[in-house]
Amino acid sequence: MRLRIFTEPQQGASYETQLAVAKATEDLGFDAFFRSDHFVKMGDVAGEPGPTDSWITLGALARETSRIRLGTLVTAATFRHPGPLAIAVAQVDQMSGGRVDFGIGTGWFEEEHTAYGIPFPGLGERFERMEEQLRILTGLWRTPAGETFAFSGGHYTLAESPALPKPVQAGGPPIIIGGFGAKRTPRLAAAYADEYNVPFHQVEDTGAAFERVRAACAEAGRERPPVLSAAQVVCCGRDEAEVERRADAIGRQVPELRENGLAGTPGELVDKIGEFGRLGAECVYLQVLDMHDLDHLELLASEVLSKV
Repeated sequence: MRLRIFTEPQQGASYETQLAVAKATEDLGFDAFFRSDHFVKMGDVAGEPGPTDSWITLGALARETSRIRLGTLVTAATFRHPGPLAIAVAQVDQMSGGRVDFGIGTGWFEEEHTAYGIPFPGLGERFERMEEQLRILTGLWRTPAGETFAFSGGHYTLAESPALPKPVQAGGPPIIIGGFGAKRTPRLAAAYADEYNVPFHQVEDTGAAFERVRAACAEAGRERPPVLSAAQVVCCGRDEAEVERRADAIGRQVPELRENGLAGTPGELVDKIGEFGRLGAECVYLQVLDMHDLDHLELLASEVLSKV
């Protein structure tokens, strides 16, 4: 089982804070550092010093790390045009030596779109745009060197694109599609995803979502389904007092976290991660909400990572 550290910097984290977490992630032996792609805080937190752009941040981290994979969970298709997005992701892949995983979703948080003047169409159109973006991104990355790429869709048109730069990874970075939708998400995962992620659902519901993607792959004639993964908020302590202290720091209750996330002693976390593994998950994203608590990462590395 691979464990990845997943952060939410819009809740209040400078680049320096993210760098400290990324370096700890690498030094402690975790597989990857991931971050969200959001521009507005959520819930009752200060959110200061304010948002940071995900791909600018990952480009900088690419030069400050050497082993861990880097990615988004997930880039919002509403935020960027697909052509410039393909350029940015390919550049970060080059800067990292081929260590990028690319997560993409429809975008869902209307408030951040309103706050920064980003159009927020209805869900149907957002899915249409996301699918066109996937076709464009993969098309640009996979166009042979020296050839051009063109696309004409309902929302985007590209003509005579040089399809440059190319990512280091042949065919482009692995694509992660996440979500819990019953129809459109499994279909897109079957068509485009190297990895399918179920974020913040209980074990039984996660298993049901995995089955829907397996069924969609079978229907599409895909021989092997994508890598299956789960994302869970994490709150670990050596004893109950430490668990409660960490839960208080992120404004959550321990019983709720035990039910809906990975909370408790290291042994409890190892057991629950094993439940996801038995469903077919090969990777779990540990959502770390207190990015200043590096001791939390050290505990997770020594007592959880080492045992899964």
